[in-house]
Amino acid sequence: MTPPLAFLRRALAAAALLFLAAPAFAAGTVMVFGDSLSAAYGLSSREGWVSLLARRLAEASPPWQVANASVSGETTAGGLSRLPAELARHRPSIVVLELGANDALRGQPVAAMRANLGRMIALVRRAHAQPVLVGLMIPPNYGIDYAREFRELYSDIARKERVPLVPFLLAGVVEHDDLFQADRLHPTAAAQPRILENVWATLHPLVRKAAP
Repeated sequence: MTPPLAFLRRALAAAALLFLAAPAFAAGTVMVFGDSLSAAYGLSSREGWVSLLARRLAEASPPWQVANASVSGETTAGGLSRLPAELARHRPSIVVLELGANDALRGQPVAAMRANLGRMIALVRRAHAQPVLVGLMIPPNYGIDYAREFRELYSDIARKERVPLVPFLLAGVVEHDDLFQADRLHPTAAAQPRILENVWATLHPLVRKAAP
């Protein structure tokens, strides 16, 4: 029979090894919660910017997991109803919220989007995760005033809620016709690395700060 003191020493040593080894498995999970722009619409899933992010974070030290909970066609109202289940399923440390484009395409009121995004931020925080808001824009042919209100929506929410903001998901992409698919709405595979860098500029400091 193992003496009690020796048993205690072995138990403490085993616990210490588990603690040191834990970061090697995953420092945490980044959940991307968006629409077709994050769901790799028209591409293979491996080509999308979220998959590129997953590969980058898998090589980090310590590595992170990435969960893509994005759905093509998603609106802020749909996202709000779906978010609690996804938070419970993935238990993320960071949640990247990329929604609103489909609301704008349908001419939904900006006030409704603002309310839905605000509620999602509150849900993320209630789940003890860090929200990150992704800014989007629409062309002026949807109406100059509407396009302006939509553009300013994200910076207004980020300032009010004190949430890290990706200023514009498609910065450096929207100016180039050849970086869009035939529908003129969804970026090509060639655009995905640039989209990743746009998100990474805001996400990287949060990942580095949260790493154990």
